[in-house]
Amino acid sequence: MFNNIEIARLLLRLSLGILILFHGIHKVIHGVSGVKAMLSSSGLPDVLAYGVYVGELIAPIFIILGLYARVASLVLAFNMLVAIFLAYGFSFSLAKYGGLSMESPLIFMIMSIVVALLGSGKYSVNNK
Repeated sequence: MFNNIEIARLLLRLSLGILILFHGIHKVIHGVSGVKAMLSSSGLPDVLAYGVYVGELIAPIFIILGLYARVASLVLAFNMLVAIFLAYGFSFSLAKYGGLSMESPLIFMIMSIVVALLGSGKYSVNNK
């Protein structure tokens, strides 16, 4: 009964895609000026900030649907890696109540890698 990998794949895809999609919607409403500032302070061109729309809007939709979920999850994993670099500089500092300060983007990155390894599964547009 509790040994259904297909339901687990679906739950993983939906939770990852929906949670990241909220971040993308926030950036559509409020813009990417914060990302531009972080890129500029790192010496990178601020035009790269628009790539966040691909990583936090398009990729999550593909992940939710299970449409090229492996590719979309790798795009999202790269997006999270860049977010960790820009926001935290790969420092392993602790947050106020314990845990790593970069815990959320790190978990999203790990979940994305797991989706890339497992594939989208039976309950997806691609059925793979």
